Amino acid sequence: MNNTINQFRQAMTNAVLTPPDTLHGDGKLHRYSTDGKPSHKNGWYFLHLDGIPWGQAGSWDVNGGDPVCHWCAKTDTAMTQAERDTQQAQQRAMKAQREADKAAAQQSAATEAAHRLAAASPCTQHDYLTRKGIQAHGVKQDTNGGLIVPMRDTAGTLHSLQTIQPDGSKRFLFGGRVNGCYHSIGKKPVDVLVVGEGYATCASIHEATGYPVVVAFNAGNLEPVALALRAKYRDLKIIIAADDDHQTDGNPGMTKAQAAAQAVGAGVAVPTFPAGRPDKATDFNDLHQLAGLDAVKTCIDNAIELIASCASDAGATGQFYQWPAPTEIF
Repeated sequence: MNNTINQFRQAMTNAVLTPPDTLHGDGKLHRYSTDGKPSHKNGWYFLHLDGIPWGQAGSWDVNGGDPVCHWCAKTDTAMTQAERDTQQAQQRAMKAQREADKAAAQQSAATEAAHRLAAASPCTQHDYLTRKGIQAHGVKQDTNGGLIVPMRDTAGTLHSLQTIQPDGSKRFLFGGRVNGCYHSIGKKPVDVLVVGEGYATCASIHEATGYPVVVAFNAGNLEPVALALRAKYRDLKIIIAADDDHQTDGNPGMTKAQAAAQAVGAGVAVPTFPAGRPDKATDFNDLHQLAGLDAVKTCIDNAIELIASCASDAGATGQFYQWPAPTEIF
């Protein structure tokens, strides 16, 4: 039994999940903390030891809580049909339990978000904003000094919050919906919409260009947000503002931005840094602080010119969106 549990523990580790100290093989859904804070319970797993051992695991901090670890002691081709049927029935039951748990957590987070946002004060000055050289755009401040960034869908429904502390540490509400949710900055009736990752990045872009910008909060949410916005505003020029994670394997900021752009027929803007770029300089707020807002504007304008040129070159082929000026943004 210990060997089986250790195999599952290794599978979780291979999936870049931090396993808890103790794993229970009772087939029940278990929550646990992945960051040492017992109240967070942001990780989950279940492990069946009866019959053919198998299990799944995930984290609210990875892939929106969906499973990223799938492990079984026996390959599908090695199972009998009866074993396969039994496991599939168990998987359906566990999926239903996870979905119910996820829906309850999202509803609880939405309720908490509404209460916390109502109790917070409008923010005009904050240490984080000062350090990043940006302004407050539709954000508030709670009684503990945290910057509150609302997370809404395209219908304007509040689902969750991101809290940014003065030192820059960020947290989402436990269990809150992230997928497809964003925070909007600027509401001018222009024909360009920019989608970026972090609040500071998006604030710098808006302040440099005047364009409306939406905060997707992380690289993995760029595509869901872009798809949601494209469905609502089919005639907008959309620019995905990439983080250039040049020190991270696979450069997720770039690859996720490119995937989002391909999904919605958008352009990609990449921060172009001056010589002597620090290793930690990755996003448009970093560019803003190193080279000024004009450098940010140049990168965004270049992306707009490129995508407009592509649209013109496509002509009547229908390969690119044609973009008349819209009458509204958000």
